Amino acid sequence: MKRILFTFLLSFAFADAFAQIPAGYYDGTTGLTGAALKTKLSQIISNHQDHGYGGLWDGYETTDRDTSYENDNTILDIYSENPNGADPYNFIYGTNQCGNYSSEGDCYNREHIVPQSLFNEALPMKSDIHFIRATDGKVNGMRSNYPFGKVGSTSFTSMNGSKLGTSVSPGYSGIVFEPVDAFKGDVARMIFYFVTRYESQLSSFDTGDMLGGSAFPGLQTWELNQLLAWNAADPVSPTEITRNNASHVYQGNRNPFIDHPEYAGSIWGTPVADTQAPTAAANLTASNPTSNSMVLSWTAATDNIGVAGYEIYVNGTLNTTVSGTTATVQGLAPSTTYTFYIIAKDAAGNSSPQSNIATGTTLTGPIGGSCGTETFDAIPTASASSYVDRTWTSNNITWAATFARTDETINGKSITIRGGNLTSSTISGGVQSLTLTTQLKYSGTAGTLNVEVNGTLVGTIPYSATVATTTINGINVTGNAVIKITNPSTSNRVAMDDLSWTCATLATSDLTKGKSSFSVYPNPVKNNELFVKGEELSKVSKAEIYDLSGKLIESIAHPFKNSNKINLKGAQKGIYILKTDNTSSKFIVD
Repeated sequence: MKRILFTFLLSFAFADAFAQIPAGYYDGTTGLTGAALKTKLSQIISNHQDHGYGGLWDGYETTDRDTSYENDNTILDIYSENPNGADPYNFIYGTNQCGNYSSEGDCYNREHIVPQSLFNEALPMKSDIHFIRATDGKVNGMRSNYPFGKVGSTSFTSMNGSKLGTSVSPGYSGIVFEPVDAFKGDVARMIFYFVTRYESQLSSFDTGDMLGGSAFPGLQTWELNQLLAWNAADPVSPTEITRNNASHVYQGNRNPFIDHPEYAGSIWGTPVADTQAPTAAANLTASNPTSNSMVLSWTAATDNIGVAGYEIYVNGTLNTTVSGTTATVQGLAPSTTYTFYIIAKDAAGNSSPQSNIATGTTLTGPIGGSCGTETFDAIPTASASSYVDRTWTSNNITWAATFARTDETINGKSITIRGGNLTSSTISGGVQSLTLTTQLKYSGTAGTLNVEVNGTLVGTIPYSATVATTTINGINVTGNAVIKITNPSTSNRVAMDDLSWTCATLATSDLTKGKSSFSVYPNPVKNNELFVKGEELSKVSKAEIYDLSGKLIESIAHPFKNSNKINLKGAQKGIYILKTDNTSSKFIVD
């Protein structure tokens, strides 16, 4: 938690820190701008002592200790430090050095803010402490070698709020990593240091969708614009100054963008705030209705920098946000008319005018009404990173997972299975469709999960490193059901979240097919007792009772084995259909 400092103490700390810049260190920079200033700075900071990759562990004793937040001398990790509250965990220098890890908080390792894969792990870049931080091993692994940017759709969030996901930084739509606001400027200035210190070698490095491939400007345009914005929004802190001084003592050079934050603007210019809103999306249409969904499509909006996404409104209420120009709106009611409109957004948060309004009406049955969900909020957390068998109960359904861990997240808590399965207890109401969100964790290759209902394979759900939500339609299993989802791979670790399914119901026309060979009485029914008259009733294997929407109310095995009476168990007033093996008949409950 950030300590409150009086203004005069803060000013004194800055003055003391700046006093440690050696006299004449930046001689020759006066009056220079652009590429000339960048090259001069490169010459000033290029000669430093390389202590080797292993030496970083020793360097962190003075460079990466918390002396300004909790001030407890633990490792200051930008991926776990909470600047505005209690830290989720802390690392003790030396004691918690990685080692192996599987969860956040296990240990700290060496995070190359510019991935070492871009320069083939070559020295001295590999061991330059100015851009290599002591960070949580798990979060470091999740960040991988992705560039830094602003995240839209999130696939991973660390305990301090750092995020991995799809970029909404203008000019780039790939996967990016976004630190918390308090450390965005720190990251920007470390990358500015790298492309300045090693400008003469940039042409031989891989770009990684971030480096520019030449000495100037040294960064790809989208990344440069994003980092300039972060540099301006998160000014140099006393913590950075302290680390810069310690790094100078350790290896003999400095980060000029911490000593002189104005150098970034002098070299690359000042970022301009985006206040221009996108144009309105046009030609919105609603088509291909089902009983619970509608397909929307529209012509893309335009923006001076770039459209980041589209908000979809259903009957005036925000439903979801997408990045493309088509979307399927789910969860609608049957036989219902809806209105839709779109609002485009850019990365700066500017909103377009409303699109035209499109109207669509969902179909009547077969109806797959919302029936059940499992969010995995109640999963057990003991030995969270171990692959063990787990059981829990949620919404009166007991779930069993084999070879499962519980420390991963997607939209919230998720269950991660390797070579095991997730199985429900018996669920009433059947299954019409099933929806699941998945993501491949750690390493591995894309694959599919097998979905069974009552022991029968009803479809597969794909997974990859990108978060995806998949729906299997047309399952059409009525009555009681058991859902089983299996990961057949013994190496891929697949996280599952936001499981939901719709109840299986039948259209009334399907229920009333066939000529009835029996009669029901009394009709209307009295006292909730329905009597059936007909030949060979004892041979009927199953009777099902539906309401007129097609929803299954009750299923009875061998209903007339001992009598010709069915107890309706407190059915509400209305019209129902009794369906047996080959016949059906309507009756009224009064």
